[in-house]
Amino acid sequence: MKNGHAWFDRMEQGVKKFSADTGHHAFLIGPPHADEHLQTQLIEQTMQQQVDALCIVPYFPQALELTLRQACKQGIIVIAHEASNLRNRHYDLEPFDNAAYGVHLMDHLAHYMQAEGEYLIILGSLTTKSHSEWANAAITRQIDTYPKMIMATRKIEDHDDPALAYQKTKELLDAYPNLRGILGIGMTCTEGAGRAVSELGLQEKIAVVGTGLVSACGVYLKNGANKLISFWDPADAGYVLNKLAVMVLQDKPIVDGMDLGISGYTHVRMQGQVLYGSAWIDVTRENMSQHQF
Repeated sequence: MKNGHAWFDRMEQGVKKFSADTGHHAFLIGPPHADEHLQTQLIEQTMQQQVDALCIVPYFPQALELTLRQACKQGIIVIAHEASNLRNRHYDLEPFDNAAYGVHLMDHLAHYMQAEGEYLIILGSLTTKSHSEWANAAITRQIDTYPKMIMATRKIEDHDDPALAYQKTKELLDAYPNLRGILGIGMTCTEGAGRAVSELGLQEKIAVVGTGLVSACGVYLKNGANKLISFWDPADAGYVLNKLAVMVLQDKPIVDGMDLGISGYTHVRMQGQVLYGSAWIDVTRENMSQHQF
């Protein structure tokens, strides 16, 4: 997804910087909204342009397997991001250990909820591998460490749409009047929940913590509707994905502990064909001015 999505707008900046720094022709495309069929069509169209590599952030990894298998057969290098379960790729790059990130988010939510009360989790999609891993790790952490906290209902999907996250949050706040916290797994979740809490004036009652960018969530950090956002820089991810693709094309070794030259990816842990960085950043009202994206 690209058009109007702050995350991928920022990622495109990293892709363009990689192109400018190296002379390689790199570009970012995406469907106007989260749809695995549109994403598949775009990949197939790009393959017809005889590209050397595809760096892909799958919305629904399983839906892309056949198309990416064909890409690999054609000699196209496939590098995935946030899709450790994708089979037809050369490598997958994760910004950090997914379970550790889920624990990290829950620890912050628990802090702002004083470790008690009802909370809910909103994620982009149950089919997005990274979102599911973060959410499941967060729930396990809550059960093991914060027994006075209660998950009020099942995980809620917003399909990467902040307007839908906003609407669902308003409905859930009506349905569960004792809510004290919301964990936004995806960026749109945190933004939409922050908007709902802000409009309803519930900043003192509801703690919203989750993945986000200052460009999307800054107004809610300022007024207290978002207590804390955490993220990795999509521009850095876009840069590193392309660098990794070129390394594979040039038959350079991909090894555990290697330095990819970008903060958060200077000592990459390798498990099979999955690479893990340590790239998350925490932002609150107090330090948001340090991050302009």
